[in-house]
Amino acid sequence: MSYLRGGRSAPRPFATIVPTLRIFLLVATLLGAGWAAVAGLAPDAPRHHRAGGFVNTNPEFTRPSRWVRTKFTLSRIWSTTFRSKSANLVRVANDGRALRNNQRKPTVTWIGHSTLLVQLDGVNILTDPHWSDRASPVSLAGPRRLTPPGLRFEDLPPIHLVLVSHDHYDHLDLPTVSRLASMHRPLFVVPLGLKAWFAEAGITDVEELDWWQSLSATGITMTCLPAQHFSGRTLWDQNRRLWSSWAVVGRGKRFFFAGDTGYYEGFKEIGSRVGPFDLAAIPIGAYLPPEIMKMVHTTPEEALRIFIDVRAARFLALHWGTFDMTDEAVDDPPRRLGAEARHLDLTSEQVWVLKPGETRPW
Repeated sequence: MSYLRGGRSAPRPFATIVPTLRIFLLVATLLGAGWAAVAGLAPDAPRHHRAGGFVNTNPEFTRPSRWVRTKFTLSRIWSTTFRSKSANLVRVANDGRALRNNQRKPTVTWIGHSTLLVQLDGVNILTDPHWSDRASPVSLAGPRRLTPPGLRFEDLPPIHLVLVSHDHYDHLDLPTVSRLASMHRPLFVVPLGLKAWFAEAGITDVEELDWWQSLSATGITMTCLPAQHFSGRTLWDQNRRLWSSWAVVGRGKRFFFAGDTGYYEGFKEIGSRVGPFDLAAIPIGAYLPPEIMKMVHTTPEEALRIFIDVRAARFLALHWGTFDMTDEAVDDPPRRLGAEARHLDLTSEQVWVLKPGETRPW
């Protein structure tokens, strides 16, 4: 199945190179070098806590060498500045009317990247909301959106809950969350450390949770769960805020949102403790080069291992086709996912690759 038509855009004018280099040095460094050390063990705290920050619990977790990270950073600067990808994903027209009129039917809509609109028991939930043109601290440079959002912000139904997995720019977008807070006034549910960030942005309706902690609101129970990733929005706040996946449980349906993660054995514990799930939304992109990405992002094949580990009935592909973040071709993640699904005898009814704007009942 073809999900896109696209190619490479023309080289950018010289006038744009200097600001792009400045900001992309920061963004690419966060992508490739974001495993800065935090302080030692925190007394009487869970094993993922450190004094002033957090760590991954997988004993095999390692960081790339400085040389490998530097090479990746320089290659991404060159690629994004001079040869930025373009894409034209097949889209589904969605004016939001059916979503605004829906009162009870469980649905899921892919907006793009890791942004989903989940409707459950009359509650409208967004995951990692992002409507900006770039995954960047500034609007003039940084990774550009390749695919427009599948639903206009103005066409959203009333948003009651927002789940955030971590603080990276492609998952936590300040203009978007500020607009949501102003227009929809949802409850933001976030991992430890992010409540203070939201407060600095003037957003106070926020609850933060540690791994395995739960919160019930508007009839929905949300449980913060482990993931294998890292955090940081500058070169000076690495791993100071927690990263997570999430379980969302309503009266009759159970949803898993993996956030952003590498594969490790911890997902089997999630499946045994809080599974099974009716639907699991799992990232399939940002895996090349493997020497940089293996520990913190899943390949499509690993994403299906998570799907099996958490004991889900249906798989929904996330984190692909939206931002030019890493080295794989835009259409490579769904192609590899389809091949592995066939190898595992999984059907298209079990493994979903939604088009931007597409809504499905679950």
